[in-house]
Amino acid sequence: MSHHYSGPNVGFPRGDARLDFTDLYAFPSPADASRSVLIMNVHPAFSLLPPGPTTPEPFAADAIYEFKIDTNGDAVADIAYRVCFSVFANGKQTAVLRRVEGAQAAETGNEGRLVEEWPVSMDREAIVVEAEDHRFFAGWRSDPFFFDPIGAINDFHFSGKDNFIDKDVCSIVLELPRSALGAKPFGVWARTVDRANGTWIQADRGAKPSQAIFLPGDARDDYLASEPAGDSRFIPIFAHSLEHTGGYASVDALRVAATLLPDILHFDPALPASYPDNGRALTDDVLDHFLSLLTNGKVKSDGVGPHRDLLAEFPYLGPPHMAAAERFNAHEALHGGSDARKD
Repeated sequence: MSHHYSGPNVGFPRGDARLDFTDLYAFPSPADASRSVLIMNVHPAFSLLPPGPTTPEPFAADAIYEFKIDTNGDAVADIAYRVCFSVFANGKQTAVLRRVEGAQAAETGNEGRLVEEWPVSMDREAIVVEAEDHRFFAGWRSDPFFFDPIGAINDFHFSGKDNFIDKDVCSIVLELPRSALGAKPFGVWARTVDRANGTWIQADRGAKPSQAIFLPGDARDDYLASEPAGDSRFIPIFAHSLEHTGGYASVDALRVAATLLPDILHFDPALPASYPDNGRALTDDVLDHFLSLLTNGKVKSDGVGPHRDLLAEFPYLGPPHMAAAERFNAHEALHGGSDARKD
């Protein structure tokens, strides 16, 4: 959703930075057009309000990080890739990657395994594994998202300063054959599911940029806990926000709101990625598009552009700006050695 702070008051969902879904990308592999790349970014390394580093623990051990894929256009998942993580201990964490199909894909569970106990990349080296023609990475990376959120908060008075140019994020990257997803156009969204209180609760979800932070308002929690198949009920809420922010007439606001829902990113793997028409590339200026839509053309750009540290090879995202030791030390300096995982 490209917002980085989907909880209330520019915070994190359930108060946990590790559960915060930030961005979803879908594009053809630059090295092999017969393969597709899916990237889910979560857990921003720095919070905005209050400003400061979040926990050095990359992923929550009591959570599921999931790609949901709809192959027949009914906004219900037919394939799911699920990633779960071990407890963070001694500066290390491992990941398990699962794939399920059919009815199981629309549910929450622990069936199917592709990769077991693979190390999470804690430092600048990308630790990559291949299994059953899938390539997989999980760990800290340079955040490819570019935007001026301070300007957005300040009534869209942008300074052109990219708040994310030197920030890191936790990434889950999959490269897979187009045939693994049916080799036809499909819809994809991402979600985080939390079990900290003993039952699975969807903490965050999305696909298209920025919708949860700017549009649903008082219905945000309900929206984040919902499934795309039920998104039509949020059209009036989105339309109200568009009327308020962009000055849309009621009929136009409803029309535009209907184009934003369900919150699914559509991708034809046979074509180049270009948001909003097909998937999303790492360099697509999604926020300029969204700002123009949100404000009814009154604001067309925040004045910032793509980052230059992207890689030509898997996992495509640049190395993190902070080394593992620097990240730990920054957190300790802020929290005085306290256990503050849910920053």
